[in-house]
Amino acid sequence: MTSNFENKQDFLPYGRHDIDEEDLEAVRNVLLSDWLTTGPKVEEFEQELARRSHAKFGAAVNSGTAALHAAMAAMDIKPGDEVILPPMTFAATANAVVYQGGIPVFADVDPDTLLINPEKVEEKITSKTRAVVAVDYAGQMCGYDELREIAKKYGLYLVADACHSIGGTYKGSPSGSCADLTVFSFHPVKHITTGEGGMVVTNDEDLIRRVKIFRNHGISDDLHQRRRKESWYYEIEMPGFNYRLTDFQCALGITQLKKLEFRIHRRNILAKQYDLFFEEVNGISPLKKEARGVHAYHLYVVRLDPGVIKKSRLEIFHS
Repeated sequence: MTSNFENKQDFLPYGRHDIDEEDLEAVRNVLLSDWLTTGPKVEEFEQELARRSHAKFGAAVNSGTAALHAAMAAMDIKPGDEVILPPMTFAATANAVVYQGGIPVFADVDPDTLLINPEKVEEKITSKTRAVVAVDYAGQMCGYDELREIAKKYGLYLVADACHSIGGTYKGSPSGSCADLTVFSFHPVKHITTGEGGMVVTNDEDLIRRVKIFRNHGISDDLHQRRRKESWYYEIEMPGFNYRLTDFQCALGITQLKKLEFRIHRRNILAKQYDLFFEEVNGISPLKKEARGVHAYHLYVVRLDPGVIKKSRLEIFHS
């Protein structure tokens, strides 16, 4: 018996991953090597993405959700701590706060961009607030100048949930360079993929150390550190998880990164074509694009004017 989904030949997929021969060869080489995980390709991938992000350090993990969770742990979010974030995001952004016992506090977004509104952030700050998470919704980066000023004023961490914005820029600075911690996702629907995967980048050496300990069961020294010290000894410094990313996934990430610039360029060309099309359609308008950088266009989002469009969202989806 076949499902309705399988019979729906004209159903457009949410995303299509793009794997070429270079990607296949890179993965094959690792599969035939001495390292399948915690090997040299992990560090190579971390260094390359950190370089592209104008960050000093990177830590690869096995999903964007793991990256968010590791960021919260690195900041030592504790039960009762408040973290401000926008409601327009995937559940993982808030869930990562809850995993640490923290309290997600929602600050509203700008209705024209669906990006977190700095003024609304400041209204939500209390004595319990520890961090602000800016979500680069759809691939457009948030107003980081204003958010950094607020974070500095109140002594808060600023986190960029850049799972939509890898390859984008803000006033000439690449995604990954505008916050204390930035998290990326490499799910197959994103700009580059490692199958599943994520990364945290930062300029703070202590924060990245805590991220790397957290992703490896809370162990103080990993295999390579113990080998350099010629020691078997390690300690459990904090509760941690197995959030490691494999070498063959990182090998795929390295080759995928080579195509990132072209893919961002291609997405912007397609977005302009959509812009021109929707100019002729009454009742449907794209989100506002701020003139402050390169939009990564993970998504192309439109809004429906209920005064013009009389169909329900479900009817629009099926039409």
